[in-house]
Amino acid sequence: MLSYYSKLSSEAYDLDKPIGHSFGDVEYYLDRLSSCKGRILEPATGTGRILVPLLEKGLNVDGFDRSTDMLNICRNHCEKRGLKPNLFEAGMESFSVDTKYEAIIVPTGTFLLLHERDKSMRALENFYKHLAHGGRLILDLFLQTDIEVGKPSTRIFQCHNDDVITLENKVVKVDYINQYIVSHGRYEKWRNGTLIETELEPFPLRWYGVEEFKLILEKVGFRDIVISSNYRFGQYPTESNETITFEAVANKK
Repeated sequence: MLSYYSKLSSEAYDLDKPIGHSFGDVEYYLDRLSSCKGRILEPATGTGRILVPLLEKGLNVDGFDRSTDMLNICRNHCEKRGLKPNLFEAGMESFSVDTKYEAIIVPTGTFLLLHERDKSMRALENFYKHLAHGGRLILDLFLQTDIEVGKPSTRIFQCHNDDVITLENKVVKVDYINQYIVSHGRYEKWRNGTLIETELEPFPLRWYGVEEFKLILEKVGFRDIVISSNYRFGQYPTESNETITFEAVANKK
């Protein structure tokens, strides 16, 4: 059965990207959010890799995720540190709360998991709806480069109890018209040479052109859009392998 960020993939993610592990994004988001006095929301918060450092700096951050397994890991990390954020299960395009947030953040390309255009548009409209006037959306994207269909790659993750998780990943579909790829990840957990658990995970990723996404944000209603690259605020991207960050303001007057 196909799963999506279920038990094994969530465990592997937590091993590979532990709390505080940074691609430059943890420091960047701490800096960009340092002036926030109100509440912040992180959709698709995952295991809490970024959420926990923000909470530890005293920021008031809520988080949600579609994956129960990811949220369970996140809650465990928070409990160990005496943190008590508001965490709930929901999707980016469909969550609904009464709060108006000062900032909504979607780091590290997580937004690209919404590979269907209608869902991605509904998600952006939902973010806008849940921002206070003058609230900011800060969101990372990256481009899809060097796509090679059918070529497998393998990774190994060492668990704390000496179990081993292996991951074989390969691209199985590229849709150039609708701008997304789908990979299949096969996770297997081994104990003393015996396979004890396995999952097959479909992993879709959309891509956008830089100016295309700016126009989409403007269509939703965002203004004062700043485009940055590799976590250097205001530096427009010049290379296809750079992380691209959009910061946009909800102007509701």
